[in-house]
Amino acid sequence: MRGRPIGMRKCAVLLTAAVLLAGCSGTDEAAAPPPPASSPAAKPATPTPTPTPTHRKLKPGAKGPDVEELQRRLKELHYDPGKIDGKYGPSTQMAVWAFQAVNRMKQKGTLGKSFWKALDDPEEPRPMAKKREKDRVDVDLKRQYLVVYKDGAPRLITHISSGSGELFCTKDRGCRYATTSTGDFRTGRRFSGWETSPLGRLYNPVYFNGGIAFHGALSVPRNPASHGCVRMPMHIAEYFPDLLGTNVPVHVRRPR
Repeated sequence: MRGRPIGMRKCAVLLTAAVLLAGCSGTDEAAAPPPPASSPAAKPATPTPTPTPTHRKLKPGAKGPDVEELQRRLKELHYDPGKIDGKYGPSTQMAVWAFQAVNRMKQKGTLGKSFWKALDDPEEPRPMAKKREKDRVDVDLKRQYLVVYKDGAPRLITHISSGSGELFCTKDRGCRYATTSTGDFRTGRRFSGWETSPLGRLYNPVYFNGGIAFHGALSVPRNPASHGCVRMPMHIAEYFPDLLGTNVPVHVRRPR
C-alpha cells in the first residue's frame, strides 16, 4: 500500500489542530498569565473630627465673629440683641442681662465658659402666675425681665428697669415712692411715638395699670430706676406694641 491509510492521515491532521488550539486557549492554566497581585484592602477613611469651638471671653466693646455668634444665638432664644453686626454694644448687653436673669446667673460684665455653656443648654423662663394664658406678659421685678407669650410660647424676652423704690415729689401729686405694683392687670390705652407725662417722656407706651406703662426709654440700666413704669430698650419698644393687643393679661410678680 502506498503511504498511510486515509483514516490515519485524517487523525494526524485533527491531532495537530487540537495541539495548535490548545496553545491559544485561555483555559490552559499553564499558559495563562499569573493573576495580578492582590492589593491590600483599602482602609475606611477616618472622618476628620469637628473641632470644639473655642470662645474667648467677651465684654462690652468686643467685636468679631464670636460676638456675631452670640447675637444669633440670643436671637434664636427670643432675646433681642439688636442688629446682628458682631459688635457688643448696649443692645447686646441688655439681651445678655435678660439671659443671665432667666438662667439665674450673676450678671457679670465678662462672659466666660459658664455663659457659653448656658447658651447651649438654656433654661426656660419661669411663669409668674398660676393662670397661664397663651397670650400674656409676665414681669419679674426681682430679676428685671419680662416675657411676651404668644400661643403659649415665649415670643420675646427682654431686660427692663422698673420702679426704683425711691421717694420722689411732683408739684401736682405730692410725694410718693417709685414702685411698680405687683398683681394681675390687662393692657389698655397706648400711644404712638413720644408721649409727655408728668414724670417724663415715654416712647410708644402701652398702659396696663392706670398710669403705669411699658415704654421705651433712652436709659434702661441694670437696676430698677423708673418712677414706676416698666422701661425697655428703644429698639424693642419700636415693635413691642405690635406684639400686644388690647386687654392682654399682664402678671407682675417679685418671685423669690
